[in-house]
Amino acid sequence: GHSQTNSNIKQTQTIVFMKSTLLTFFIAGAMLLACDPSPNREDTKEVAEEQNEERIEATASGNAQDADGKEEAEDKMEDDAEFMVEAASSGMLEVQLANMAMQKAASPQVKEFARMMIEDHGKANKELKALAAAKNITLPTALIDKHQSVANDLKNEAGKEFDEAFMEKMNAAHKKDVKMFEEASTEAQDPDIRAFAAKTLPTLRNHLQHTDHLEEKAN
Repeated sequence: GHSQTNSNIKQTQTIVFMKSTLLTFFIAGAMLLACDPSPNREDTKEVAEEQNEERIEATASGNAQDADGKEEAEDKMEDDAEFMVEAASSGMLEVQLANMAMQKAASPQVKEFARMMIEDHGKANKELKALAAAKNITLPTALIDKHQSVANDLKNEAGKEFDEAFMEKMNAAHKKDVKMFEEASTEAQDPDIRAFAAKTLPTLRNHLQHTDHLEEKAN
């Protein structure tokens, strides 16, 4: 009878333990659901950059001969990764704005330009993702903060006002793109990243010319 009582106590303890464990999981799950499911916009940039910095630190310390060499190698690799992060978000922004224009633009020429944006930037974004995967660089999964605020600005515009605001924002975005890709095409440490930037530049310059022309017309 004594061993029977012991085994009953053990069973009761096990059941209580399992129940409390399940309750812990349940509470943790409920807390996760209570949090906002969409990540903070700036977090996507921070998460990407933190992961890149950790990876770069490990790689650079393996390759460099001394502390100065390690630091210099890290800085160059971080510049490459930052270019990729910024370019990925900028590319996503331009596709997002173009999709908006397909719905909202009044001018057929603006819609035509938007169609070109979706096609060209869609292609460049895919190439950028493949390059990042090959180089083990983490990219943001959503627009970084400053790009999200550009998209937010356009949400309430419509008709001719939308066309003007859209072309103005596309012009500003492409000026930044051209400058950023020009720098990367000569200064990126990784030859494949330099080559990607150089290959994409003519398309971006072409887009910039279109935005200059259409922005004048829209105004």
